[in-house]
Amino acid sequence: MKFCSQCGSNVEQKIPEDDNRPRYVCVKCDIIHYQNPNIVAGTIPLNGEKILLCRRAIEPRYGFWTLPAGFMENQETTTEAALRETWEEAEAKVEINALYSVINVPQIDQVHMFFLAKMLDDKFGAGPESLETQLFSEDEIPWDELAFPTVKKTLKLFFEDRKNGLLAQDRHVNTHVCDIIRTPRQIEQHGK
Repeated sequence: MKFCSQCGSNVEQKIPEDDNRPRYVCVKCDIIHYQNPNIVAGTIPLNGEKILLCRRAIEPRYGFWTLPAGFMENQETTTEAALRETWEEAEAKVEINALYSVINVPQIDQVHMFFLAKMLDDKFGAGPESLETQLFSEDEIPWDELAFPTVKKTLKLFFEDRKNGLLAQDRHVNTHVCDIIRTPRQIEQHGK
């Protein structure tokens, strides 16, 4: 950030009084510009024993597979964001059952939230951000072609819970909360 969105003056990074972190502060009007993590919301769209995945048509990770998910918009709830992203990326209508995973990714200032969701019918397709969409059983998942560690972690947790009988009709009692910490070199080599 270089300029204040309030008055247009320059900003400098400093620790404001009664704070403990560097913030962007306007040199003229003293407005503090807080920067907070972005929320990525998505679904685990279930159709029987299969999960719907999307092959990305955008960077980062063009051509890799992912769960339908994306950045939450202002004036939107997390479930609304997950439903919207599932429709935009996979042209699938789903019913959200439960929050399944919350994964903190602090090195890129993001929190990823995935909801268990039941597909309402067998219709799906490729939205503008997807090259294709496809239903996969566990043994068909392209594990080496998954776009993001948060997607891989969520899918592994899901199949482990399913195997261990911790899902009742694909509804989960407990939400998984975990962190994925990556070094700058890991990010450079493997993406976010």
